[in-house]
Amino acid sequence: MSWLAPVAAALCALCLSVAVRAAVEVEQLSSPELEARYHVLIEEMRCPKCQNQNLAGSDSPVAGDLRREVRRLLEEGFTDQEITDYMVARYGDFVLYRPPLQRNTMALWLAPGLFAAIGLFALILIVVRSRSATGARQDDASGELTEEERRRLQQLLGDEVDGLTGSGKKNDD
Repeated sequence: MSWLAPVAAALCALCLSVAVRAAVEVEQLSSPELEARYHVLIEEMRCPKCQNQNLAGSDSPVAGDLRREVRRLLEEGFTDQEITDYMVARYGDFVLYRPPLQRNTMALWLAPGLFAAIGLFALILIVVRSRSATGARQDDASGELTEEERRRLQQLLGDEVDGLTGSGKKNDD
């Protein structure tokens, strides 16, 4: 049990060191309005390295550089659109979570609807086929064997089925 305390201490130190690396904004902008615009912009822009994290949630060095760049541009008086255009010029439409509808982004905008339509069509097809197959089985499911089925059953099982009725019960005669 003496090994447990050092292992627990090492795990705590590891957890704390990871928490310290989280993205923390220490620099304040000159006005609350700029601060609000800054937070909107970094929420709407994607980190080029992290693939699916915005600049606000990423703690990669690239995201830190981009946050500093957005902060600098805001302090220099750029509008939100100018900052967005600047970032798109440097990193492409990928930096935006909602890229504009263009020829090269058409698949991004149309694919979700197309996949939903295909899924809905497949679901309808499965339900229709299931209902039609169930209906056909219910018509034939009277429980009685036809004469052909009885003959075939007797041929397969031999003498064991002598005296069986159509309901599958043995006669006691």
